[in-house]
Amino acid sequence: MLAVKNLKLSIDKKIVVDGLSLEISTGEVHAIIGKNGAGKSSLAKAIAGHPDYEVVSGDITVDGESVIGKQPDEIARMGFFLAFQNPVEIPGVTVANFIRAALQAKEHGTTSFNAIDFYKKLYEKMDVLGMEKSFSSRSLNDGFSGGERKRCEILQMLMLEPKYVVFDETDSGLDIDALKMVSAAINSMRNRNFAAMVITHHNKLLEYVHPDFVHVISDGKIIKSGGFEIIRNLEKFGYQFFDAGGQ
Repeated sequence: MLAVKNLKLSIDKKIVVDGLSLEISTGEVHAIIGKNGAGKSSLAKAIAGHPDYEVVSGDITVDGESVIGKQPDEIARMGFFLAFQNPVEIPGVTVANFIRAALQAKEHGTTSFNAIDFYKKLYEKMDVLGMEKSFSSRSLNDGFSGGERKRCEILQMLMLEPKYVVFDETDSGLDIDALKMVSAAINSMRNRNFAAMVITHHNKLLEYVHPDFVHVISDGKIIKSGGFEIIRNLEKFGYQFFDAGGQ
């Protein structure tokens, strides 16, 4: 289980998450929706160990072990993966080499790779995402379009096979075809040993992924939790419906 327990976060002395609690068990996909500035991305970055966020109170645990104070690489080795909203560029490091280094780092450098097996798996995952094989030899995110960056993030996830994933507005900037492919990749990971938090302020991704639970966040708090009916109410009435206490 990935658990957030009465979490209060601050950045630059400003509270951005305020007493939020959430439990995501393996086998479940949870959606976090809310307006810009609601605290969604702050929550994602704090789980991943971003140093700019101060945990004022509360806790974040992965399988019962607190991640507070741990480095991002330590949290990743616990089975966590964050798909960034704005992935960074790393000129000179190819996509294939980056993923191979990440796989080795995940196993503390002890894993020996068979190049043929590695590229076979890599190309299989790239086919799922509709990516040309030549993509693997490009520098990571260097000159990539927004859609290419997001597909590259999903490719890393498919190769690393994490237990817990947070998608931080992965749908941002994607056209409908790319959105369908990314959704298919997320759905392909769904099993009893996988859990995901899908952060978005758009509904289209959720139509394809169809989360098990939906949470509305506002001012750093979860103000409503439920099933997919929340998305339907959001489409009809907007966020003001929930801000006013609508059910």
